[in-house]
Amino acid sequence: MIFGSYEAFRAANFKPRVCILGSGPAGTTIARKLGAAGVPVVVLEAGSREFSDESQDFYRGTTVGDPYFDLDITRLRFMGGSSNHWAGWCRVLDKQDFEPKAWAPDTGWPISRADIEPFLPEVHDILELPDFRPDVPISDDIRWVQLIKSPAVRFGEKFADELDKSSNIAVVLNTYATELAGDGKRVTGARLWSNGQDAGSFTADYFIVCTGGLENSRLLLWSNQRSNGGVVPNATALGRYWMEHPTFEGGNAILADYGEFDVDAVNEAFFSPTLSAMERLQIMNFGIRLIETPYAGVKHVIADLACTAPDMAEWVANKLSQNLRCAAQLYVAWEQAPLASNQIELSKTDVDHAGVPRIELHWKKSALERRTILEGLRLFGATLIDKNLGRVRLIDWLANGEDYPTNEETAGHHHMGGTRMGTDVTRSVVDSNCKVHGMDNLYVGGSSVFCTSGQANPTTTITALACRLGEHLSKILAV
Repeated sequence: MIFGSYEAFRAANFKPRVCILGSGPAGTTIARKLGAAGVPVVVLEAGSREFSDESQDFYRGTTVGDPYFDLDITRLRFMGGSSNHWAGWCRVLDKQDFEPKAWAPDTGWPISRADIEPFLPEVHDILELPDFRPDVPISDDIRWVQLIKSPAVRFGEKFADELDKSSNIAVVLNTYATELAGDGKRVTGARLWSNGQDAGSFTADYFIVCTGGLENSRLLLWSNQRSNGGVVPNATALGRYWMEHPTFEGGNAILADYGEFDVDAVNEAFFSPTLSAMERLQIMNFGIRLIETPYAGVKHVIADLACTAPDMAEWVANKLSQNLRCAAQLYVAWEQAPLASNQIELSKTDVDHAGVPRIELHWKKSALERRTILEGLRLFGATLIDKNLGRVRLIDWLANGEDYPTNEETAGHHHMGGTRMGTDVTRSVVDSNCKVHGMDNLYVGGSSVFCTSGQANPTTTITALACRLGEHLSKILAV
């Protein structure tokens, strides 16, 4: 059942046991799992079925620190959430991403990759993915990895008919949970704003916050402030350890034979470091995206090398007689270490139309992030030399120690952390089952529970964690 307003939903007299806030990949996946188990659930979606400027305005905010996207541009507020602008790139976090790293404080998850693997067949069905191929070692330091570009599933479109016909799931559009009320042990209700006006309060046995990797923290911070700590009783880490995937062009390469690497449908290949290489260099995980340059671009790269890297140019010249004609751009997206100082705060001066403080995002890349891209590209270049596969030239800003450019991708639009998973209540917000520490009936879904970001796009892991949470709650609630 899909309703256009809270008033229409209330008139239907549907009695849910679970209230999910948000209809993105996490919220929709959990709702489908619960509905299939016979658990009545309502999904409150702040937006409508379609994009609107009025709805997006609720997402306006400010960023303090490094340049970042406008906050009302980097996510979407309508049915299906930010899956509506997802490019479709899929990969699950690596096994090593779940493990603590001695050189990076506050890394490590309370669960392992093995805890989500049973749900991957279901994830593949949801995201319309083929099976992933195993990683292929290129050297002791670098491995070929597979990213799969799915059809970029729009959750609000793919599952609309199923949700509308469901007798166990109600989706209520244009209905914004502005705050939760709690007594320090349970959420006792939610305050709602529907179609531009106060819609009163709503109660359910369980609440699951799935409003996104920025909004989850915003809602819980505001709710906790309004309830004097009654919603997140252990709030030291709330809003903190927020992460992105910095994403920049890092250089280019001349290759002896582009056919040495398996490429996808658009002639791109992907590479990541081994755990031993990360340990030796004390860097974070990274992904290098190797994009073939048309032949005309090869001549430009070779001419440039003759002036700036004569040793490399000599290798190129020797290979010309072997039909060398392949060049590639190297784009790098990499893991940002979790830092408590990267955090979501509530604005002290600006509120949205419902009176909720807007977000003030504090985000800054650290020296570890800079070392990761620099040493990661050097490691990739050393592997190509060792295997006589090619040569790498770092881009000027990186080789010369200059500031990050401001005219590139900047980051992946991947919002992770803020309500991270863990066992230490001073460094985490939810436990291994995504339940808020100290609360009996409050859970969080989505990438805000990520402890570390790895180098992989988050949607695949978000969906796997949502399947896991949905099954966990189904076992508790199914009759």
